[in-house]
Amino acid sequence: MVTRRTVIKAAGAGTLASGLSTAAAGASRAEDADVLAVVEKSSHAVSFYDVASGRRLRSVQLPDYPHEMVVDSRRRFAYVGHYGVRMAATVGEGGAAVLVIDLAERTLARTIDTRPFHRIHGMGIDRHDRLYALSEEKAVLLGFDAPTTDGAPTRAVPTHGVKTHLFSLSRDGERAYVTGLLSHTVSLVRPHDAAAPPLLVTPGQLPESSCLSRDEKTLFVGARKSASLVAVDARTMKVRRSRKVGGDPLRVYTLDDERLLATDIAANTLTVFSTDLRPIRSLRLDGTPSAVSFHPAKPIAYVSQLGNNRIAVVDLDRLTVIGGFATQLEPDSSVLLPATS
Repeated sequence: MVTRRTVIKAAGAGTLASGLSTAAAGASRAEDADVLAVVEKSSHAVSFYDVASGRRLRSVQLPDYPHEMVVDSRRRFAYVGHYGVRMAATVGEGGAAVLVIDLAERTLARTIDTRPFHRIHGMGIDRHDRLYALSEEKAVLLGFDAPTTDGAPTRAVPTHGVKTHLFSLSRDGERAYVTGLLSHTVSLVRPHDAAAPPLLVTPGQLPESSCLSRDEKTLFVGARKSASLVAVDARTMKVRRSRKVGGDPLRVYTLDDERLLATDIAANTLTVFSTDLRPIRSLRLDGTPSAVSFHPAKPIAYVSQLGNNRIAVVDLDRLTVIGGFATQLEPDSSVLLPATS
């Protein structure tokens, strides 16, 4: 088993053992095809899939239980948080690293040690390609001004929440909205000004995910235990409106100026809501929807499903499943790498 310590040791030596990357059947780069990179939590890997055929092209083995992932603007590197435990309720110190994946070579390029900050979960990247990583254990948001070369965080901001899990980031990186699972709060913090006092709101019980509106004036929050979607003023942190949606709204995403998309892990549904929180249409899936990623140029979503270990490919205009393929264990965050030729 590859542990965090062995990965850090190998990365520090400048050479990664060939066993860290394993090719699946047919390791061709398939540059003329769309490829989905998927974090597979319980297979402890990031895998690359040909979207058209569902064929697994390659897997990059990682330390146990990687979780969230973001990519830079050039889709050159992906950054994966080493959470180190399976679920938020799992007891343990967790991991303390950001794992840097070379998307062209499909290898683990290096590891950034974040100790003493553990349970690295929420990840974000701004339009300047500055990286942000959230320590759930320390409730601190870490910043990396040059993540392709930084060997450690270049800044850290306390979030004033408890069991901080995910965050939304403004495009310029000047505002971060951090959810606290145990404090039941969302904190507005300034990643580049730790002296600025945070603003907190309690939108409901167990807020986990959030997203900003396109104009970045409204923050939409999924309060899981309250079974609610909540709209918050992104500057004042005052609740504007709240709607009971039932079930368990795990993740919420902005689709456009008028629509949101939410996953419900109790009802196994995707639901499109208006930005004033009215339900528009729902789609029931055959697995539990966790994270969703989107094609950068087409109205297509890639929905990771726990339990049955599949990606569902969804046409967002018709809200219908148009394809899918099997993955390894517990697919979670993903990113679409469009064809280059």
